Amino acid sequence: MDRLIKDVYFSADVETDGSVPGPYSMLSFSMVLAGTFDGQRFTRPHSYDEYFYAELAPISTNFQPEALAVNGLDRSRLILTGTSPPDAMNAAYDWVMRTSLGGTPILVAYPVAFDWTWLYWYFSVFSAKGSPFGYSNCYDIKTAFAAKGGSQVSLSGRSKMPPRLQSKKPHTHNAVDDAIEQAEIFANVFEWRPDRA
Repeated sequence: MDRLIKDVYFSADVETDGSVPGPYSMLSFSMVLAGTFDGQRFTRPHSYDEYFYAELAPISTNFQPEALAVNGLDRSRLILTGTSPPDAMNAAYDWVMRTSLGGTPILVAYPVAFDWTWLYWYFSVFSAKGSPFGYSNCYDIKTAFAAKGGSQVSLSGRSKMPPRLQSKKPHTHNAVDDAIEQAEIFANVFEWRPDRA
């Protein structure tokens, strides 16, 4: 097996104004380098200061007030000052590929379903090169935690995690903060061996 080819993990967080892309808009997102794995050795980054962040102009007039209440983003400001989705997604694609250094980019989230849906749709629609994660290169931390811990996925929310697997960073609903928090949880779960206490 070629050990030079690594999975390169990117923890992602999105903040939106609704439940699904298209009718609603992704207002901000961040991706942070979360580690690499060559099939034998997982390596955490020395710090989490290598990240991409963008605030985007909305793509529709629809929004759900409860979504905005969670993330606190000012939709009216983003209509005027947000980055256009094509500019944001093309820049994000280039950043992921440059940061991967020839490895295979893998998107990581907890759970991955929500963030993947938004990012894959936005990359597919707005990036000239499509998605840097292909159509399926993603890693669900929630499923990994359930499988390693011998638990049901439905009972494996973050509140069920033992303290040693959690991040010390708060969950702020700022995309950069939350992507970094999640990157730490990902590394903790990836390295976790429950049978070794």
